[in-house]
Amino acid sequence: MSTIENYVASEIAKVICEQLTGTPSGIQTGSAPFPQPTGAGTEMAGRVDYTLLKADATEEQIAELCEEAVTYGFPTVCVNSAYVAEAARLLANSPVRVSSVIGFPLGAAGTQAKVAEAQEAVRNGAAEVEMVAHVGMIKSKNGRYFKQDVEEVKRAVQGQAKVHVILETSLLNDTEKFKACLICRLVGVDAVKTSTGFSSTGATTSDIHLMREAAGNEMQIIASGGIRTKEEAEQLLKAGVDRIGTGNGIAVATGISPAQDSGGHVCVGCGNCKLPVGCPTGRVDIIVANDY
Repeated sequence: MSTIENYVASEIAKVICEQLTGTPSGIQTGSAPFPQPTGAGTEMAGRVDYTLLKADATEEQIAELCEEAVTYGFPTVCVNSAYVAEAARLLANSPVRVSSVIGFPLGAAGTQAKVAEAQEAVRNGAAEVEMVAHVGMIKSKNGRYFKQDVEEVKRAVQGQAKVHVILETSLLNDTEKFKACLICRLVGVDAVKTSTGFSSTGATTSDIHLMREAAGNEMQIIASGGIRTKEEAEQLLKAGVDRIGTGNGIAVATGISPAQDSGGHVCVGCGNCKLPVGCPTGRVDIIVANDY
C-alpha cells in the first residue's frame, strides 16, 4: 500500500504517620519551588511528554514524576485523570503543564463518559486532554461515530485545554490511520498521537511519515509507545514528529541507555543502580512496567 496507507514494620509506621498528618510520602507541601532544571539534554527534553500511566502508579511515584519533569526540563507530565489534581498542585510553581488521558487505554467508552472525564480533568488542572480513539468504530468504517466522538470531547473543553487523539496505530491499517488523521484535522484537534503503549507495538517511522502527510501543518504529531532511548527519539523526530510521549524521559533526554541488567532501571548518577536491593535513592527511571 502507498504512504496513505516497585522493613514491613517501617512501612506500616510510615503509612500511619501519613494518614495522621495527611501528607503522603514524597509529596511536597507549601509553595517552595522545585529545583531548577539540570540542563541535561535540554534540547531533547523540551520535546518530551513525561508519562506515568501504569495501573499501579502510586501517589509517591506521581510526585517523583513531577519533580523529575521540572529537574530535567520536560514541558509536560501525562497522568491518568485521577492524578490530575495532585499533579497540578505539585507543579503549580513550575512551567510544567499537566496532560490527562481520556478513555484510556481502550478508547471504547461511550462519548459522554469521555466528555465527563475530560471536563473533570480540565477542572482539576489539565492543560491538555488525550482521548483514545474508538478503534473499533474506525475499523468498522464508522467515520461518523469517530468524528462525533472527537467533536464532543473537543467542544466540552473548548478554550480550556488542547485536545489530542491517540489512534493506537498498531491496530489500524494505513488507510484507516490516514482517514482517522484527516477526520481529526477536519475537527480541528491540536495533535494526533500514535499509541497508548498498551497494545502490541508503538511508534514507527513509517507511521509518522503517513500521519505527517495527513496532518499537514495543522496538527502536531506525538510519537509514543516503546520509546526507550535518545537514538529512537531522534529517528522519530527526523521522521516528522513534534513531541515524544514516554515514561523513559530521563534516558531519552540524557542519552543514557536503559541498563537491562539493573532490573530495567536507568542510573541517574548515584552509581548504585545495580545493588540487589535496588537504587537506595529511588532516583531511577522505571522502564519495564510497560512500554509507554
